[in-house]
Amino acid sequence: MGDKTQLLALMLAARFRKPWPIVAGILVATAVNHALAGAVGAWVAAQLGADVMRWVIGGSFLAMAVWMLIPDQADEVEGGHGRWGVFGTTLVAFFLAEMGDKTQIATVALAARYTALVPVVAGSTLGLMLANVPAVFLGDKVATLVPMRVVHAVSAGIFAVLGVLTLFNVGRLF
Repeated sequence: MGDKTQLLALMLAARFRKPWPIVAGILVATAVNHALAGAVGAWVAAQLGADVMRWVIGGSFLAMAVWMLIPDQADEVEGGHGRWGVFGTTLVAFFLAEMGDKTQIATVALAARYTALVPVVAGSTLGLMLANVPAVFLGDKVATLVPMRVVHAVSAGIFAVLGVLTLFNVGRLF
């Protein structure tokens, strides 16, 4: 929540005023991007042992907690509807915006931690959609409801808890 993809959703909604093609573009771009990220995470997990993975993932979650405290800037989308229209513009913009983003990195870490790739990708995609679809439909009103500092602080806390639980191997209890 409160990262560059949400800001990009706000910007696209304000610019094109066609929410459904924007939502469809976000969904397709995110599903493809997170499927690739999940495959990378599963491959990394297969290459490393369980103990090494626990420390890498725990450290990654703690790094994500710190990273959440650094707000992102919206990337600008050039041109009008362009050759691909609203859907294509959204698809390309979101796919590129997700490269190296917090949700993509979290998807890699979760896919490395859990062996069920499809639920990890589905969950991370659903989470991103839940964060961005309201931004598309409500435009800039969403950004004024909750201060982004609060959103970033809560997200940082969640990642910190996940990191500590992973380092202490608490996930094995679930």
